[in-house]
Amino acid sequence: MDISYKFVFIQPESAKKPQCQLGETSYPSGRLPVYPHHMGYYSLQAFLTTSCTLVNSHHLRHSPLPSSTFHNARVLNLKAVQQEENSRPLVTMSQVRIPHVLTVAGSDSGAGAGIQADLKACAARGVYCSTVITAVTAQNTVGVQGVSIVSEDFVGEQLRSVLSDMCPDVVKTGMLPSTGIVKILSQSLREFPVRALVVDPVMVSTSGDVLAGPSILDSFREELLPMADIVTPNLKEASALLGGVPLETVADMRSAAKSIHDIGPRNVLVKGGDLADSSDAVDVLFDGKDFYEFRSSRIKTRNTHGTGCTLASSIAAELARGSSLFFAVKTAKRYVETALDYSKDILIGNGRQGPFDHMTKLKNSVRKFNGHRPFDPNDLLLYAVTDSRMNKKWGRSITDAVKAALEGGATIVQLREKDANTRDFLEAAKACLEICRQHGVPLLINDRVDIALACDADGVHVGQSDMPARVVRILLGPDKIIGVSCKTPEQAHVAWIEGADYIGCGGVYPTNTKENNLTVGLDGLKNVCLASNLPVVAIGGIGISNVQPVMELGVPSLKGVAVVSSLFDKESVLRETQNLRRVLLAN
Repeated sequence: MDISYKFVFIQPESAKKPQCQLGETSYPSGRLPVYPHHMGYYSLQAFLTTSCTLVNSHHLRHSPLPSSTFHNARVLNLKAVQQEENSRPLVTMSQVRIPHVLTVAGSDSGAGAGIQADLKACAARGVYCSTVITAVTAQNTVGVQGVSIVSEDFVGEQLRSVLSDMCPDVVKTGMLPSTGIVKILSQSLREFPVRALVVDPVMVSTSGDVLAGPSILDSFREELLPMADIVTPNLKEASALLGGVPLETVADMRSAAKSIHDIGPRNVLVKGGDLADSSDAVDVLFDGKDFYEFRSSRIKTRNTHGTGCTLASSIAAELARGSSLFFAVKTAKRYVETALDYSKDILIGNGRQGPFDHMTKLKNSVRKFNGHRPFDPNDLLLYAVTDSRMNKKWGRSITDAVKAALEGGATIVQLREKDANTRDFLEAAKACLEICRQHGVPLLINDRVDIALACDADGVHVGQSDMPARVVRILLGPDKIIGVSCKTPEQAHVAWIEGADYIGCGGVYPTNTKENNLTVGLDGLKNVCLASNLPVVAIGGIGISNVQPVMELGVPSLKGVAVVSSLFDKESVLRETQNLRRVLLAN
């Protein structure tokens, strides 16, 4: 028989440090999972959730913990567990353990490097990031104007606060401005071990300002590097760690990586972004046995401030997600290259080294500000839905069809291109979006969330058999328009609950543009409109000859009509759109 067990960590009085983890699940009677050794500071007790009876200790025979641990533990029952829920949260299988990086570094007031870069990089890579601040700097795109070092005691207090409770998977270090801070960090990591330690030996900022003096070098060599899973020096930092050895070639980088590895870190990544006379950005990884070269095209941009911090924290993020070190380095380098390329022409600050956009969204935001406005239900008045077969029949390109509809007065456009391949569809969508922006009209994509994301369309329209609206909302974000096809009040209610902005109801009349499309009629449309909490656009067989009964239903939520063949299966899209708009406005 399967029994549902509730596992509770019970701290023995002899335990000196807390550990996190846990779950609740079902296992065959007498068989409990084996937990990894790092959880050994807690004992496990299993309780029958139905009868609140303590499971016999022999059921814990598979645990790696010594039996004496259980004898020292405080024995709790389920009632006691419930009383302690506020102080000892229980993690269940319905909760998700999030990858977690702790960054120990300095604050950059310009937000291009340091703690701020680490936070943005981890967020971009889908990893939670906590922080311990070692110094506060006054800096911008020109350089560093001042540094205020945080006291060693307070750095230690920050470390204990995070490590004792939040159990980060990986620690990444940046600016460590004193030998005392290096020692406190080393001591903290011995007391609170983590899965991996990524050391970015920050000594000089991208702008050339010194952030850590020579006295720190000995602390790095003696205290931190022997604990590191990977250290990521640039050419200047690698040279400093090796006593000033010049590094001018890839061969020099390989030699430096091997020499630094001899100090103690398990892996060394020497970054060659500043390597002279190299058309590529070359980084060299040495794992103690083999060398690996990571090459990418050198991107010409002033916006390189914080690249070192970002690469190291991206590696930490990938390690926290469970990636191998080689894959973590490869993915992190690719991410930095992508972000730099996206940011090469953005302008922030007047100095010679600007920050880059970790989220690759800032330019999109500018475009939205210039050409995008919030969804207005009145945009649904004349909803033009393109059709590739009709365009082909009349010898029109999709851009010609969209332009004609907009000039005729269409208030919103949906691209429904079932026959186009993805590459062609994407290029057409980008071109149509440009035209729509010029007219101040939203552009939606039918079904294809990927196309909408790639071209930054204003939204997506999905059917009942497509991706659920709640998933679309997660992917597109809060400001995009989402429409859902609905035939019943129940479907309309679900669309509202899942975060849609409007619903399309139909087919109102029989139509040939969609196969096997159930007709709801005017009564069905009215029922959905009356039940809907969202604005409604009617669709299906609607044209200039039968639009008036639709608009005369007299329900406030009905905002307009969506039309396909009555516009695009005609010789003149412009004329048909003008005529239909005239009728709609007359109502």
